[in-house]
Amino acid sequence: MNAEIIAVGSEMLTPQRTDTNSLWLTAELNGLGIEVVAKIIVGDDRARLTETIADATRRSELVILTGGLGPTEDDLTRECVAGATHRQLQFSQPLLDDLLARFTRLGRAMAENNKRQAYLIEGAEALPNPNGSAPGQWLRLAPDRHIALLPGPPREMKPLYTAQVGPRLAALIPPQHIRVLTFRIAGMGESDVDSLVAPVYSQYKNPVTTILAKPGDVELDFRARCNTVEEADALLAEVGAKVEALLGERIYSRDGAPLEAATGALLRARKATLAVAESCTGGLLAERISSVPGSSEYFDGGFVVYSRGLKHALLGIPSEEIAGPLVYGEAAAKSLAEATRLRAGSHYAIAITGVAGPGPDEGFEPGHVVVAVASGAKTVARTLTLFGDRGRIRFMATQSALDLLRRTFLLPAL
Repeated sequence: MNAEIIAVGSEMLTPQRTDTNSLWLTAELNGLGIEVVAKIIVGDDRARLTETIADATRRSELVILTGGLGPTEDDLTRECVAGATHRQLQFSQPLLDDLLARFTRLGRAMAENNKRQAYLIEGAEALPNPNGSAPGQWLRLAPDRHIALLPGPPREMKPLYTAQVGPRLAALIPPQHIRVLTFRIAGMGESDVDSLVAPVYSQYKNPVTTILAKPGDVELDFRARCNTVEEADALLAEVGAKVEALLGERIYSRDGAPLEAATGALLRARKATLAVAESCTGGLLAERISSVPGSSEYFDGGFVVYSRGLKHALLGIPSEEIAGPLVYGEAAAKSLAEATRLRAGSHYAIAITGVAGPGPDEGFEPGHVVVAVASGAKTVARTLTLFGDRGRIRFMATQSALDLLRRTFLLPAL
């Protein structure tokens, strides 16, 4: 069974509101083996919403709507579902009685417009909502076509789905299980990853493969849908092994964890500690590392040494080594990393220096970044040419620095 989710409400088309219901519903539906093939947000526009519902019911076996079940004139979901399915709205005295009883329990008089919530779509079944005044509705269009109307507030929508909709769906479909394997890859672009692994995943219709590109990061998602968890896991293991053979150490995570968490896990496994020195990233690397729960086991801390004066005063870098354009060179980055390791007493240290923009400095264009990693045995540095705005350059610098530590120092010993 495939499903579409329609979130209703003009407020979710503003920057201030986010549709979180669809994310939660997707997880619940996937747990039943139902694939969500589309998510749509529609404002409070009668014609547009009616058209969207009609299109969704033609495409998918299940359509779930959230929101638009309130008592006001802009709560249009009931009317639009009725229009899209060519049905009438029918007044329900039992629903009105339930509404009146609810307001009585709350010690409030019911407004006249709340009576709008006592109308059912012809042929629909009311879904009791103990947490709000808007009942849900369940409508069977055909043996294999259904619509569920759910309230918008998550505190109402979630328990109503769990109590009323989830059991109905479980009874409709044969047991299926969706399992996901996620690889995250550093050091390669999206097109390079796809060129390398497409000959593998293109052989399979199940699992379905999705490639997502982010700054300094490519995510490979494999989604298997099978009758049993064991079948799905076996299929993912088969495909995953072939892809791992091609990508090797470029895969830094096999469970969706970000690079800072994956690198931290390697440090923890080695019982090693890390310190950082940051110039152009201004503390972003330390923030990423310390955002991981339990990072105090391996992260000693760091220095934000933006100016040449602090590089000299806090870390003891000789002024002549960081004069003029030298501050953006590999020698300066190595000195920063080595001094940081010694000052912090850590096993490893990372240093980042460069030009984040928006303008050039000392003859270097924005995106010129040098990262260095020091251990007691050796120090390595890499000069990078990064592209994008200031924020992207700074993030890419931290991503490259973490990957340099991971691949150069942490992997061979594990």
